[in-house]
Amino acid sequence: MSALIELSIFPMDKGLSVSPYVARALGIIQESGLDYELNPMGTCIEGEWSEVIATVNRCMEDLQKDCSRIYMTMKVDYRKDRSGSMAKKVKSVKDKL
Repeated sequence: MSALIELSIFPMDKGLSVSPYVARALGIIQESGLDYELNPMGTCIEGEWSEVIATVNRCMEDLQKDCSRIYMTMKVDYRKDRSGSMAKKVKSVKDKL
């Protein structure tokens, strides 16, 4: 079983450059030990549902410490029948090019 999510999270009250806050969230994702891939618009994370959601929650709690307004989007693809979707989805499309 696997949950694949794309997460985008950043403060809206910290000026034009929010990369230090994105880096904080990414550090939490790295520490989780889950598979992840950073992209220009967010981060894809893959793992068991409870672990992925716990990691997202830790990111939110960390930013809440010093941010008054936080924007977050999350897209989810949950599958009971397989894992490794992050790499398989990309490979499937590239194979068809």
